[in-house]
Amino acid sequence: MLASSSLMLPCTMHGRCVLHPCYRHPVPQRDACITHMGRRSAKIAGRKGKADEKRSKIYGTIGKKIIQYIKSGGPDPASNSLLADLLKQAKDAGCPKDIIERNTKKATDKSQADFQSCTYEAYGPAGSSFVIEALTDNVNRSVADVKSVITKAGCKVADPGSVMFAFSRAGQILVVNAGEEEVFEAAMEVGAEDIQPVEGGEDGSDGYKVFTSVPDFVSAKASLQQKGFKLAEEDSLLVYKANAPIEIEDDEAFSKCEALVDKLLALGDVDSVHTNVVGLD
Repeated sequence: MLASSSLMLPCTMHGRCVLHPCYRHPVPQRDACITHMGRRSAKIAGRKGKADEKRSKIYGTIGKKIIQYIKSGGPDPASNSLLADLLKQAKDAGCPKDIIERNTKKATDKSQADFQSCTYEAYGPAGSSFVIEALTDNVNRSVADVKSVITKAGCKVADPGSVMFAFSRAGQILVVNAGEEEVFEAAMEVGAEDIQPVEGGEDGSDGYKVFTSVPDFVSAKASLQQKGFKLAEEDSLLVYKANAPIEIEDDEAFSKCEALVDKLLALGDVDSVHTNVVGLD
């Protein structure tokens, strides 16, 4: 899954703007810097405004999974390891107790349908591609809603597998408020496969996405926490990571991709959207 030697090279260079080495098609440096700085400011402002929406989405996903896991394995965490792990994740993410209790009760209601995992794929402008993950209790509704958003955005619904091959399943751990060297050293110690810089977090701070293999995700996350690193729990999860991220120079095309992601995430059934577009993280 490791795409490049990004772990071996610094991902930032002080005093000038450069692209992370995993970006396959960098634009000329001066133009890239102008685009980069403008989007950086917008991203910081946007993330501050979307923080509550993001948390609500995460809590909603936790609620749906509680129902799914209880229906499949019972309500006792002692005998349902999936539920036990989920409840720990909910606690780490600060999920309100009433959400957990409400959905635990729903799970025992015979009128409550079970939830199913669905994955959709789409093509956007300028070579962009998207993988959409949904957890729904009504597949027909989910399919119709997702397809409607994609087509209304002027994008194209992709055949199953036609986009997925360009992504790899990976563990993602977002480390915040830490120095580059200490993150790189710790990441190598826990067996990270890739590291990418993240600019303009929710509080305006920068951070680093540490990517691991799926089997190593839980242990790597625990190790980084034990080393004293602050992690953004809502952004530390399993993802579909683009094998070859692209940089979109055209602002109109970039905005179109951004709008598509926002509209998809506004759907109750959709839990996450993954893309190969740099900057839509």
